[in-house]
Amino acid sequence: MFRNQYDTDVTTWSPAGRLFQVEYAMEAVKQGSAAIGLRSKTHVVLACVNKANSELSSHQKKIFKVDNHIGVAIAGLTADGRVLSRYMRSECINYNYTYESPLPVGRLVVQLADKAQVCTQRSWKRPYGVGLLVAGLDESGAHLYYNCPGGNYFEYQAFAIGSRSQAAKTYLERSFDNFMGSSREDLIKDALIATRESLQGEKLRSSVCTIAVVGVGEPFHILDQETVQHLIDSFEIVREEEPPAEEAQPATEQDAPTDQASGPDQGAAPGDRRASPMEI
Repeated sequence: MFRNQYDTDVTTWSPAGRLFQVEYAMEAVKQGSAAIGLRSKTHVVLACVNKANSELSSHQKKIFKVDNHIGVAIAGLTADGRVLSRYMRSECINYNYTYESPLPVGRLVVQLADKAQVCTQRSWKRPYGVGLLVAGLDESGAHLYYNCPGGNYFEYQAFAIGSRSQAAKTYLERSFDNFMGSSREDLIKDALIATRESLQGEKLRSSVCTIAVVGVGEPFHILDQETVQHLIDSFEIVREEEPPAEEAQPATEQDAPTDQASGPDQGAAPGDRRASPMEI
């Protein structure tokens, strides 16, 4: 996008019926680090990629606890996400104080969307440059919502936002039919695999990702790094055991001796690397 006479004010419409300031805010979400959410009948899992400004600094927190039954993962401007999560926390406290019951997830999402929409109608305000994946559990079951800067909200079975999230979306779209019946462990596994897809070649470690879970009988909490690393190791072992079985087929077809297989092996390796991203 480029600057023009219609993007200096959030309340100015372009002839094509567009609000450029809102679109710029949505672009800020696409530039943020990836955030992923999945849900089953009983659990919701949030995952995000931890991105540090430099090797000398720590990463910014991307997952926030709102209440015992609600949490959010953000992509975009972390400061805006922190302010909105504090607003959501305040709404949950007020509702619990007034009605002595947890705030329904859908009602909180609508209030959050209304707050974001106001910023698209006031010339002295700017849209929030952050997208939120809201995970929660209430009397109607587990829920996963996405709130965008334009004030819209959508409920998803699984979704990914942020930079390089298309690869994660592809994996989720291919596997989401099994999510409703998935167990807690399978849901976490799928979240880690989707996170690995968004890294695009970078090795998945517990230091570059954060996992949070909420479910029946399990309040919202963030898994510690040791637990996440243990799960990652078990998945990486399975991933590393697959290539030898694939490499054995070319060797059988060529009927080449093992001692003289260095040439064919070198030719087969690039083929395996080209096929691997398509299989994932």
